[in-house]
Amino acid sequence: MTDTGAGRHGIPEKPSLDGLEGKWAPRWQEEATYAFDRSKERADVYSIDTPPPTVSGSLHVGHVFSYTHTDTVARFQRMRGKSVFYPMGFDDNGLPTERRVQNLFGVRCDPSLPYDPEWQPPAKAPKQHQAISRRNFVELCNRLTVEDEKGFEALWRRLGLSVDWDLTYTTIGAKSRAISQRAFLANLAAGQAYTSEAPTLWDIGFRTAVAQAELEDRERPGAYHKLRFHRPDGGSVEIDTTRPELLPACVALVHHPGDPRFEGLTSVRTPFFDVEVPVRAHQAAAVDKGTGIAMVCTFGDLTDVVWWRDLGLETRVVLGRDGRFLPDAPDGVPVAAYQGLAGLTVNGARTEMVRILRETGDLIGEPRPVTHPVKFYERGDRPLEIVTSRQWFIRNGGRDPELRESMLARGRELRWAPENMRHRYDHWVNGLTGDWLISRQRFFGVPIPVWYGLDATGEPDYERLLLPDDGALPVDPSSECPPGFTEDQRDVPGGFTADPDVMDTWATSSLTPQIVTGWSTDPDLHARTYPMDLRPQGQEIIRTWLFTSVLRADQLPWKQAVISGWILDPDHKKVSKSLGNEVETPTEMLDQFGSDAVRYWAAGGRPGSDLAFEPAQLKVGRRLATKLLNASKFALGLGEVGAAPVTEPLDLAMLARLGEVVTAATTAFEEYQHTDALQATESFFWTFCDDYIELVKDRAYGDGPGADSARAALATGLSVLLRLFAPFLPFVTEEVWSWWRPGSVHTATWPTREELPAAGRTGRDEPAEADPALLDLAGDALRQVRRAKSDRKLSMRTEIPLAEARGSAELVRRLALIDGDLRAAGRIGKLDLLPDGGPELVIACAF
Repeated sequence: MTDTGAGRHGIPEKPSLDGLEGKWAPRWQEEATYAFDRSKERADVYSIDTPPPTVSGSLHVGHVFSYTHTDTVARFQRMRGKSVFYPMGFDDNGLPTERRVQNLFGVRCDPSLPYDPEWQPPAKAPKQHQAISRRNFVELCNRLTVEDEKGFEALWRRLGLSVDWDLTYTTIGAKSRAISQRAFLANLAAGQAYTSEAPTLWDIGFRTAVAQAELEDRERPGAYHKLRFHRPDGGSVEIDTTRPELLPACVALVHHPGDPRFEGLTSVRTPFFDVEVPVRAHQAAAVDKGTGIAMVCTFGDLTDVVWWRDLGLETRVVLGRDGRFLPDAPDGVPVAAYQGLAGLTVNGARTEMVRILRETGDLIGEPRPVTHPVKFYERGDRPLEIVTSRQWFIRNGGRDPELRESMLARGRELRWAPENMRHRYDHWVNGLTGDWLISRQRFFGVPIPVWYGLDATGEPDYERLLLPDDGALPVDPSSECPPGFTEDQRDVPGGFTADPDVMDTWATSSLTPQIVTGWSTDPDLHARTYPMDLRPQGQEIIRTWLFTSVLRADQLPWKQAVISGWILDPDHKKVSKSLGNEVETPTEMLDQFGSDAVRYWAAGGRPGSDLAFEPAQLKVGRRLATKLLNASKFALGLGEVGAAPVTEPLDLAMLARLGEVVTAATTAFEEYQHTDALQATESFFWTFCDDYIELVKDRAYGDGPGADSARAALATGLSVLLRLFAPFLPFVTEEVWSWWRPGSVHTATWPTREELPAAGRTGRDEPAEADPALLDLAGDALRQVRRAKSDRKLSMRTEIPLAEARGSAELVRRLALIDGDLRAAGRIGKLDLLPDGGPELVIACAF
């Protein structure tokens, strides 16, 4: 490939980094440079379970950071001769997409409305959200995600990710929906999935249940209220609570077994409502917390749920799914007393309850302010509540010690980089308190593939599940009928009703190894790619994506997990939208510095380690890429060398040292330490440019065997360096490769030490062994000569009539092997080699 106006070897007159992304990214696609060859057997395939980014937002610098790491591995494995299975996916279903559609188009979903095929969103979103059917709403979600995915793909291509774009999938696509539903039905048949009416964490804003893995604690202000409960003997029991509004939901008081303060106490009556509740003992009650006895409500927090379940307590529900108190009092609670709370928000009910308790004298003292952790849905902005609802669950070891141990064993079987990340996995598995809640009360997602038979009164029989045929998958129960039924039997007594929920997005994302490898859809592809080789991902989703993927797989779905760190701002705080400390966008970085420079910066982050965003490192990366262009132009501009042998000691020394670099970089990549591979290559490259090229430049311009040796060594060294840099700097290395070699550098063979000459013959017909330390000696000598000129403020081109080199006999002997190159580079007229027994080489210059 030759650029217009290029000189010898296709070298442009003025090489530039500008425009390389626009030149090479389309060509890689046209020439199928990164296409997966599915004719290869499993042993010759390297498969990557690439994280599908959520398309409801925008790509940020953290994405560039971690996805670059994965791409360096893919490129290395491809050059090692593997057929790399490297798909890209997009996670486009779930709550974030729905929220974005609602805000962008000014709509809300009303499943009771009929589908309107003619409906189109208004040009400008109305202030009052317009209600549309579920199908119309889903169509809007699909429309928006398609546009988002185009933008994501364009940025990934510009960054130079070597994925096979023909393998792209989406988590809402038909294939993903079918596999997700098929896996769910398999879980159901195996008794691993079940439905239950149970207390569940509920996000009032999104109006949906939330799983344990999606929780986060946020510090929020609150207050302790000391309440007086009444004993049968006329005395009182004091309790501390931050949730006085839940007093009508109180079902017990709980204390630690053996606490003498509550010995013999079996029941109390609640303040104001005057409801008798039992007093029970439980090991989890803390003797030294508050007053030593706690109020159990259904439900104030997860501890309430544990006590309620363990102690078999009654259920009194007061809070609805909208976050307001229900209109009717729960059983056993006086209607008149409750009526003042009906319809109030949580905060409103708290204010009212505190007012009442002050009047009755059952509030002791004033509320005491406190800051405490409150549970939120990770994407929500309101504290979670706990409501009772029917949901679907998958068993995950939270209540099954045998399954828990199986999950821990798989974690030990998996190779981790870094290894300490396995402790996060173990901690999560050991901390599970319940099964995985997978159903969501939303619309844009993979539907739960279940219908329920209706009894004679039209009530669902949750024991009578109606399931689809496998060949019908994917199905949408809200618009399709179960086998043997017709549409006129929907929601009528004796007929059927559809499960209204969709699966949590993680219930589909947990199956990415099965989706991308064609489990149940493409047995041939599955056999060639599964189990996969690599799962790269962020540390914050070990508890969600990694754990659930292990849970859903029939075996460990990959051999290796590589966990990325976080990006830190200049103050070394984690970069995040919530903190408002986001740095430059990927587009801004790419516009200013170019893709290779951005990738260079990203590759500086090791697996599991955080990396500060340093614009200075982007400048270093661009300087490196520019230097590679210029050094390549010099080396290739010397002319053809054909099969000329490398004979000169300094040339052999350079190639020997390069052989060490090849070994170091190869070992680093094999251990998933891409940063070490880059550092070894970059360090040698600057020695190659600053020392070796300067030392052999004059000889390379000359004639004869010495000149041929220099040109051959330069060409060989450049070939190896381009291939070592290729995983990190794909655009500039491809550009230089195209000046003189056919094909792509990215499908060239990864360099080995065997291709580098180990010995040659000197011009005096004496054996010349490759001694890598000779390159260091030459560089040290040249730096001493340069320093002598610099100290005298002389130009580097200044002639030195005489120089003396002193050191041990061995140092002087070795320096004699390269004295010609040193004299030429240092512009030394005469170099006297004087062995004096000194341990170090010392060069004195006479001007």
